[in-house]
Amino acid sequence: MPKSSFVDFRAIKAVLTMEQILQHYGLLDRFKKSGDSLSGPCPIHKGTNPTQFRVSLTKSVWNCFSECKHGGNTLDFITRMENISIHAAALKAVEWFGLDPEAMSADSDEEPEPTTSAPQPRPALKPAPAQESTAPNPPLKFRLDKLERNHPYLAERGLTPETVEEFGVGFCAKGMMKDRIAIPICNPESQVVAYAGRTIAAPDDNNPKYKLPPGFKKSLELFNIETAIKEPKEMPLIIVEGFFDAMKLHQNGCRKVVALMGSSLSLAQEGLLRKHTDRNSHIIVMLDEDEAGRATREEISARLARFAFVRIHAFEKEGMQPEHLTAEQLRQIVGGVS
Repeated sequence: MPKSSFVDFRAIKAVLTMEQILQHYGLLDRFKKSGDSLSGPCPIHKGTNPTQFRVSLTKSVWNCFSECKHGGNTLDFITRMENISIHAAALKAVEWFGLDPEAMSADSDEEPEPTTSAPQPRPALKPAPAQESTAPNPPLKFRLDKLERNHPYLAERGLTPETVEEFGVGFCAKGMMKDRIAIPICNPESQVVAYAGRTIAAPDDNNPKYKLPPGFKKSLELFNIETAIKEPKEMPLIIVEGFFDAMKLHQNGCRKVVALMGSSLSLAQEGLLRKHTDRNSHIIVMLDEDEAGRATREEISARLARFAFVRIHAFEKEGMQPEHLTAEQLRQIVGGVS
């Protein structure tokens, strides 16, 4: 076996949690959370008793008190679910979660020790998805109602008055989003959970392009998800990076579009997509044609392909973005999937 196939078991256990593993298998919604624990039927022997399988969230270990009569850590779980060796389980974890195999220690091919406490992370191992609290973003108790809908910047970005009104965006003259275009971000239940502020001036270190409220976790949301999930299931879902990409595609006739609010896909966002798609769903990954977009679109597509039909749309010219597409070009791309 080539040396590059060796991985650091301890490092993998340090960055992966049982919650993430269960989410990967599509099992998380079968478990009930109580304090630090998850309980549910055992997925290993396919049990039905809702209390036979327990997970400690802080220690990231599991136990089956029924037929398996066994427990262990994240890698032990993959080993038993897939009926493979511990080393093969580690390699699968690397693939599933976008871990960096080149950064792993090549001399740690021993069996992992039983987990007795939370392992200490090694900085060399970095999972691709952002790791944030899974507590939901609470709905806002206010609305920014006095926004300037007819600001010239919105017309410059190609948005019609109807699109501006539908998305509720506008120029904010005061408050936390002062001198920015305020963009409401909703959860799947159509509740506004935050406003993103886009500067109309040239961004710099003191004036970032986008401003988000303190404490808001964007990795838990998908922009425009509340509209996209209401569209017919047979229509393809387009994934883009930015707010204006989503708004322009929506304006040009593709309402089934969501924005990552960046070029990476978090585990929570993956879970949202999994919840609202199935094996018959079509997904088009349409990221910006730049270094960041090219670096992540293959990894994102590979993760989504586990539960849906996925294809990548690559632009011909450097710097092209979805918002640059005409309505006719968009129809041709979407029509090419069916």
